[in-house]
Amino acid sequence: MKKLLILAIFCIVFQNSYSQTEKQISSENESSYNSGGVEVKPEFPGGIKEFYNFIAKNYKVPDVAGLKGKLLIMFIIDKDGSLTNIEVKKDLGFGTGNEAVRILKLSPKWIPARQNGQNVRCSYLIPINIETVK
Repeated sequence: MKKLLILAIFCIVFQNSYSQTEKQISSENESSYNSGGVEVKPEFPGGIKEFYNFIAKNYKVPDVAGLKGKLLIMFIIDKDGSLTNIEVKKDLGFGTGNEAVRILKLSPKWIPARQNGQNVRCSYLIPINIETVK
């Protein structure tokens, strides 16, 4: 429980650490916007705070004393709100990246990004901070 509380606090504190500014990236023959380049950003149902609560509730922190660091996970939010192309950009080892991918696959559909009044695919980068007790 203490591990999850620490994880949740760090996630909330550093949720805006990685903003994105590019307009578009190309992926799988269909363009994807970067979350910083859309009129309406994608959103987890209930907002970003609820997203980090979802992670804290479901993430199984490895039983490794003194593990501390930040995971970076990138994914695409499709036009229908589903998450695809989940990639671990920075991993701490000990299965932390695989666990983040597992959790994101459990995620409910997001509210998709909008550009020019239409739902668009959008890339999203999130930090997940982990710290275990020594």
